[in-house]
Amino acid sequence: MKAPATGLTTLRREMDKLFDRVWDWEWERFPMIGEWVPALDMTDNRDSVTVRVDVPGMEPKDIHVNLQDNVLTIRGEKKVEKEETSETYYRSERQHGSFTRTIRLPASVDGTKVNATFKNGVLTVVMPKVPEAKGTEIPIKIT
Repeated sequence: MKAPATGLTTLRREMDKLFDRVWDWEWERFPMIGEWVPALDMTDNRDSVTVRVDVPGMEPKDIHVNLQDNVLTIRGEKKVEKEETSETYYRSERQHGSFTRTIRLPASVDGTKVNATFKNGVLTVVMPKVPEAKGTEIPIKIT
């Protein structure tokens, strides 16, 4: 009869082999499908909050921007059109699928004056702050 420790040692060795095989897989060979997350920058200055989102290869009609209760939501879908050719590809990479980015804004903004523009694959959303969010400089009196 084997001692219990011997069985645990064998089990550990087998588990190590299993994990070694998992990490050896060529994960980059598996295609990216479904959801992807575009890069996003948010800046906050005295007068406005600006959000820039990198969405290369997308059309403005496939992007939706919503502002509600000081939360900005940007969602969209990048569609892939498959074209068959007689060329031989050694590697072809494309990102596709849908995305949603939701950001709680650092200050209250005026939703009626939000401006969203799209240029060279970058969506820029400029949101002017409400007067109360800009703050007030308080002078210090010398007594």
